[in-house]
Amino acid sequence: MKIKKAYKFRLKPSKIQYQELNKISGACRFAWNKALSLNLNRLQKKQPLMWYHELDFWSKLWKSSDEYSFLKLIPAHCLQQKLKDLDKAFRDAFDKNQPLKRIPKFKKKNLSDSFRFPEPNHLEINNRRIKFPRLGWMGFHQSQKIIGNVRNVTISKKNNHWFASIQVETEITNKITEAKSCIGIDVGVTQFATLSDGTVIKPINSFRKQEKQLKHAQKNLSRKKKFSNNWKKQKNKIGKIHSKITCIRHDFLHKLSTQFSKNHAMIVIEDLKISNMSKSASGTVESPGKNVSAKSGLNKSLLDQGFGEFKRQLEYKINWQGGILIKVNPQYTSQKCHVCGHIDKENRKSQSNFACIACHHKENADINAAKNILAAGHVVLACGEIGLPNSMKQELLRNCERIAV
Repeated sequence: MKIKKAYKFRLKPSKIQYQELNKISGACRFAWNKALSLNLNRLQKKQPLMWYHELDFWSKLWKSSDEYSFLKLIPAHCLQQKLKDLDKAFRDAFDKNQPLKRIPKFKKKNLSDSFRFPEPNHLEINNRRIKFPRLGWMGFHQSQKIIGNVRNVTISKKNNHWFASIQVETEITNKITEAKSCIGIDVGVTQFATLSDGTVIKPINSFRKQEKQLKHAQKNLSRKKKFSNNWKKQKNKIGKIHSKITCIRHDFLHKLSTQFSKNHAMIVIEDLKISNMSKSASGTVESPGKNVSAKSGLNKSLLDQGFGEFKRQLEYKINWQGGILIKVNPQYTSQKCHVCGHIDKENRKSQSNFACIACHHKENADINAAKNILAAGHVVLACGEIGLPNSMKQELLRNCERIAV
């Protein structure tokens, strides 16, 4: 099985290379915005859109003009790739099969500074250095070995630092995991994850830990004159805090998802709709919401955990390991007794205590929910609701430990 994965490293450009990276990024942003403006005008006039080949023709005309002659100094395939990205964005916006249909937006300076070198023949990686067209050799902080054939390199800027995301294609053997256990995972705010075997994972709460420092930095920013040098310095400080929050969260999620995918043959999680769960409770002027402040705090804590990213990482990592991830309906998992199956909201006396009113079974509420999630996953697997070969399904069922329901 061929898979694509990316390695992201921080670059170490010289002062001249740093300026050249800014120029290439700015030119690619200009090409995107210029082509987008042309297409939006055509949409307003109810004319057909211009796709990549027409936009590429226009870009060559721009290069030959005196006004936009600076585009000649930019690697041509970087500009072409940016126009291809815009082409794909428009196609996705009008694709009936896409759940989200969004018209592309204009890119802003310091918010969308990125471009791509799509041709692997023009790239060379050797001894912690990358050779880019027109930029020459550039060092980078290589934290791990790059395995696979390089397909492209995306350069992006964040907090005045440039990063290279190296996408590779590598082949892995189709296998069935050697792990012989299966778990159900109940995620939450108080405890990030509670497993059906009783294991409890504490939350990292990266945003909450930096919230006070972030608030102080934002307060200082509001007191400075907009776009002054001190304002720019303070804005960079805020960006560094946000970057620290993101790095801590991603490090936590990657380590946890890797551990779970290697140690378990089947993982069952709830198919939570985080966007619905974190909606504002403010309501409207005619019908204002209740407990708006409390809901706002809950939304912060929900989004701080990164449940969607955790599910995404689990899905591809366990697939690489030869296991399976099953997403089940979260309805009634916290109200159902895993011993007798009785469902009642009175079963959950508090956030942490579960006491069944039918059979009087008592247990930690999160562990009880995790066992219900695992049981639901067994039902989904046994009923064939997921597309797996019979041989793999039988092997997983033999390897996985059963629990009594």
